[in-house]
Amino acid sequence: MLRPYQQNAVDAAKAFLSKCYDSCIIDAATGAGKSHIIAELAQWIHETSNKRVLCLAPSKELVEQNHGKYIAAGGMASLYSASTGQKSLEHYVVFGTPGTVKNSLERFKNFAAVIVDEAHGITPTIKFIIDDLRAKNPQLRVLGLSATPYRLGSGYIYQLDENDRAISEHETVEPYFKKLVFKIGAKELIDQGYLTPPTTERHNGYDTTGLELNSMGKFDARQVEQAFEGEGRKTAAIIAEVVELSAGRKGVMIFAATVPHAREVMQSLPRGNSALVTGETPKADREQILKAFKARQIKYLVNVSVLTTGFDASHVDVIAILRATESVGLMQQIIGRGLRIDAGKQDCLVLDYAENIERHCPDGDVFNPNIKAYKATKVVGGAEVECPDCNYINEFSGRPNPDQFHITKDGYFADLAGVKLEIPSHFGRRCHGEFLAAGTYARCEHRWASKECEKCQHANDVAARYCEKCKGELIDPNEKLVMEFRKLKSDPYAKSTDKVLSWHCQEWISKSGNQTLKVDYTTEYRSFSIWYMPEKINEWESLNESVFSGRIAPSIEVFLSSLPNYGVMPKTLTLKKMKEKGFYKIYGHNEALDEIPEIN
Repeated sequence: MLRPYQQNAVDAAKAFLSKCYDSCIIDAATGAGKSHIIAELAQWIHETSNKRVLCLAPSKELVEQNHGKYIAAGGMASLYSASTGQKSLEHYVVFGTPGTVKNSLERFKNFAAVIVDEAHGITPTIKFIIDDLRAKNPQLRVLGLSATPYRLGSGYIYQLDENDRAISEHETVEPYFKKLVFKIGAKELIDQGYLTPPTTERHNGYDTTGLELNSMGKFDARQVEQAFEGEGRKTAAIIAEVVELSAGRKGVMIFAATVPHAREVMQSLPRGNSALVTGETPKADREQILKAFKARQIKYLVNVSVLTTGFDASHVDVIAILRATESVGLMQQIIGRGLRIDAGKQDCLVLDYAENIERHCPDGDVFNPNIKAYKATKVVGGAEVECPDCNYINEFSGRPNPDQFHITKDGYFADLAGVKLEIPSHFGRRCHGEFLAAGTYARCEHRWASKECEKCQHANDVAARYCEKCKGELIDPNEKLVMEFRKLKSDPYAKSTDKVLSWHCQEWISKSGNQTLKVDYTTEYRSFSIWYMPEKINEWESLNESVFSGRIAPSIEVFLSSLPNYGVMPKTLTLKKMKEKGFYKIYGHNEALDEIPEIN
């Protein structure tokens, strides 16, 4: 039988999935029993649609756990995961790991839904699976569940909250899920008696102030090694304190930074009462160690990045964090390992030795993390803007307002006389209002800034490359002028005034035996040679006036001898290539440079 909040989560998901085939997500704290919610919804979807349901989880342990809860509820389900040793599609509900499923997608047909556990970790593989199944069934339902529905750098993974409010632009970037349908936090579950309260203590430990994120959103490996490895005395003192503070407690999980660091930790723990699990631990050994820990045959379990999600041992009442976490989600997943209730368990002692609480929870409350999208547009003040079409209240980044203009209700500046200036008071481009229509959410079409398609006059986002309506390529008017300008400049037979980048002058004898001045020019758009002769008065005088500031050299010898002293290379050339003869003709020197036109 489901707990009340689990039933509420199921009901909310049913209500959404019954009327909409956009994706949705449930935010349920670690220990809320997501596997029970998954089982109930998987059974309902199958019975309602008479089609198959695929339940994905990132690890063998989670797949087996979710499968087990479904079986315990009286259902029949298959396992499709190489790590479990089973790849069966016998039953209508299938629990699998993404990698194994992706390799056999041709076998996956007639599915009504995909349920994704630990949805904050949605990967390109999972998206590929969903896209493939959606191609086979356009009305495929997608449901995610997560205790931490946000990602490092990109913020929340859903677009609309449970009240249909759009998540603000500085809290999410390109969220995968459309809507959050239900949320139950750890605080509520603690208050209702379903989770154990944590007691957090920040202790002096490792200095992590120098750790920096790399392009992958991870702490630099070398900096991590420097911060945590080789600190023998410090690590020994920390572990001695952990052991002392854990006296009288049942189970201790220690999260280390690296494998060498974990081995240093093990050297200071009681022998025979502790064990280490890493990604290098053989499968059989790992299963034996975890079984012994759950049976309380050992008290201290050290791990490196392998037991942060999907591992349940309800007796754990001490969490020692001896590593720096890049994301608040990972920190909360780690803490969540100790929040399940157990007989005689009063609280879970959380010992932070790597400044994680300061990093992610400025007010010290681990249930009130600071969530922001680092890739999002920088916020310059907040602006609440009412859409004039649908009346949705948008939250945008406000534009600077040094002149202290008035701001209209619909988000424009107005002068001191109240006249609307048609200049948006914010950086928002389109209304975030969403409305359910024909089984999916449709976004309000009102825009404060747009790019009109020349072909169909549809208003598109200013950054769009192709029209949303007719799919034609969009070209900004100014960009079009630039393209036409560059095309003109690249045409050697069009008259053009170019900037001169370099030149080289030398005396030359033409094919007809005439003495000439050969000048090799390089401009921004072409390289070519021009032959000047004093007998051709217009070209010769134009060159000399530009080089010698009005003085005319009587001969080529005088020109070359005078050049090093006070001659200056022409700044521009006006020229055109002659089609019939194939050489360039000069029309002038130092004339005004051609400029790219602009649309005001």
